[in-house]
Amino acid sequence: MDSERQSSGTIAETGAAKATRREWIGLGVLSIACLIYSMDLSVLFLAMPAIVTDLDPSPTELLWINDIYGFMVAGFLVTMGTLGDRFGRRRVLLIGAFAFGVASAFAAFAATSGQLILARAFLGIAGATIAPSTLSLVVNLFPDEGERTRAIGIWGTAFSLGGLVGPLIGGLLLEHFHWGAVFLINIPIMAALLAIAPVLLPEYRDTTVARIDIISVALSLLSVLPVIYGLKHMAASGFAADQLLWIGGGLLVGLLFIRRQKQLENPLLDLQLFQVPAFTASLVVNLAGVFFIFGVFLYENLYLQLVLGLTPLEAALWGMPPALVFTIMSMQAWRVTGRLGPVRTVLLGLVVNAVGTAAMAIAAYHQNLYAILAASMVIGAGFVPVILTTTGLIVGTAPPERAGSASAISETSAEFGGALGVAVLGSIGTVIYRIMMQSAELGGLDETASQAVRATLAGAVETTRLLGMTTPPGWLTEARAAFAAGFVACCVLASITLLVLAALSRAIYARANITAATVDHPH
Repeated sequence: MDSERQSSGTIAETGAAKATRREWIGLGVLSIACLIYSMDLSVLFLAMPAIVTDLDPSPTELLWINDIYGFMVAGFLVTMGTLGDRFGRRRVLLIGAFAFGVASAFAAFAATSGQLILARAFLGIAGATIAPSTLSLVVNLFPDEGERTRAIGIWGTAFSLGGLVGPLIGGLLLEHFHWGAVFLINIPIMAALLAIAPVLLPEYRDTTVARIDIISVALSLLSVLPVIYGLKHMAASGFAADQLLWIGGGLLVGLLFIRRQKQLENPLLDLQLFQVPAFTASLVVNLAGVFFIFGVFLYENLYLQLVLGLTPLEAALWGMPPALVFTIMSMQAWRVTGRLGPVRTVLLGLVVNAVGTAAMAIAAYHQNLYAILAASMVIGAGFVPVILTTTGLIVGTAPPERAGSASAISETSAEFGGALGVAVLGSIGTVIYRIMMQSAELGGLDETASQAVRATLAGAVETTRLLGMTTPPGWLTEARAAFAAGFVACCVLASITLLVLAALSRAIYARANITAATVDHPH
């Protein structure tokens, strides 16, 4: 065992070391990297009209330009997290930052849709180094429990800010420059990270472990990517045999991946982490929280535009107050955890989240904009402390030399939770909509228009526009009510499930006797 691993493990156990100014400045550097990573997830949407005009992608190419970044991030998280543990977290972060800058330049000057897709794929692979490397470095920089909780809150704030300011910065750049500017802005920031990080961030690695198992890397990619692909396309198109085949194939490869990990002396994914009750319980809570927040908030955005009739810009502006609540709570969540402790924070947050989703159901039923926004703020107030605290428990219950792997598991579960939430809740809402619209009176519409109206609310709204109707027809009112009913059902399901999850988590945490000061690491 090398000196780096020994020192980090001892400090984490004693909790005696306090962070100095250097560690807090280092956290700022890591947060900037996270902000750019988060911005890249959202800024592309604004640039799409200009990209379509310039590169003229086919519908399939357009889909891949949008999706390939997220696919690559999800697929490579576990591999990059384990690489950081074994070859150095700072080293992997710096290599990823360099690759991110190069891929950004490639994307900015892409002359064809194929080149842009390839550049976005490389951006995703490079981006997969950022989340697990930065989080595991935060764990090592802040061995004190209280300081680590606050640092993870700041780390989470960077992601929230990226989603908040990304569209604003992207809009300003697109107003004055070529669409490639949304990628070029990454380069100076990554260059600054490459210059500053070696000075401020110490290296952490475990040199006692053998080389990476390439077969495990391939199996992890072939398990994660098909499942994410199937879930995303299920969310867009509904249940279909080909999507179920993708998901089923990925799950089958996943079983082979787990089997291989059990046979290896030094597995890519340490399955012993799942034997720690606090780790597993926190991971489940984390996944469930992201599952419902992604599903409910996507539904909310569609509701604002399709039911309440807001324009995309109006919906985005009305979404600013809830986004600010998310950002503020990310910065202040450590105070809640410091006062209540991690377990009570998680349990209370789940209950608040359940109250928020119940309020959202009532607001959606009455089609009240202000009530919907208020419910969204309540959901954010409960969701943020839960996610940040469970993230802290996930990485805090892992041994120091496995922090990168634990971070990657946390981020991968979030990717799965988000994709699954959008797919499942979206499908439930679609089923309810179509059942309610079967009896709708669609007199005067031809077969094609009738099918569009009965399929989705977006189809009903578009049919109204194509027919040039200035007064909303009765069937559009029915369609909006049917969509609202689906939204209400999803919110009620979320509220009940979150309360059940709170009760189960309380039992698991109590059985494991989890407190802020007692953490058992697997060996």
